[in-house]
Amino acid sequence: MRDELEYADLAEFAVNILREDLGSGGDVTSRVTIEETARLTAAVVSRDRLVLAGIHAAVAVFREMDPELKADLLCKDGDRLEPGDAIMRVHGNARALLGAERSALNVLQHLSGIATLTSQYVEKLEGTGCVLLDTRKTTPGLRALEKYAVRAGGGANHRMRLDDGILIKDNHVAQCGGVEMAVRAAKAAATGLEVQVEVDTLEQIGPALDAGADRLLCDNMSVAELVQAVRIVAGRVPIEASGGVTLETIRTIAETGVDFVSVGRITQSAPAADIGLDYVFC
Repeated sequence: MRDELEYADLAEFAVNILREDLGSGGDVTSRVTIEETARLTAAVVSRDRLVLAGIHAAVAVFREMDPELKADLLCKDGDRLEPGDAIMRVHGNARALLGAERSALNVLQHLSGIATLTSQYVEKLEGTGCVLLDTRKTTPGLRALEKYAVRAGGGANHRMRLDDGILIKDNHVAQCGGVEMAVRAAKAAATGLEVQVEVDTLEQIGPALDAGADRLLCDNMSVAELVQAVRIVAGRVPIEASGGVTLETIRTIAETGVDFVSVGRITQSAPAADIGLDYVFC
């Protein structure tokens, strides 16, 4: 799973989020209440039923505060946890660990929340052959980590960035004067990238295919329209359905025969998982 973090520099990430929390004066509370050389052993514990994501990012935050931190990882990203399950045990300088606690837990809670919600959508697709995709609807600065969390939850990534693929959307179509002209322009550019085009109506499918589209994104189509879209395409290119997809509707959408369903809310609206840091008496 760590290979999926190729876009993320965890050390730099840790520096940036700690800078936000520590300010210029650092953790004043720990400094005035705890001896400089005091040591602390603590367990990071799940308080929810969740799918874990972000354990290495959390360790990076702790290690930025204490480079000599000892971390015993008891789980791995993608594991399904129950309330009370220990995720890892950390031992190091007490001031450093307490100064890093909130930032490390924020990361772990946020990414595990994404992985958990993603897994719920994936479960709804079981047996359909349809694949859940994420979108670029991510928190600024956290895209690589959030998309990593999607994979931990069993989903797949769409474009990581704008240079990863061509996706012609409604505004591109309007600017070019139509679906067919937009697709032909993209194909003529010979970028070597797959050309995907968003279609809002069934009438746009024929021109898109005639122009050489490699993949279709059926945006905000009804279930009945998706059934017709699948029939028109007849397996010539993959079809992705998108727009307003919920846990209640995703299986019905998948059963129309589309190949992919993309859901923005798995990164945009996932609630944080409940994870805490508990003092361990040695």
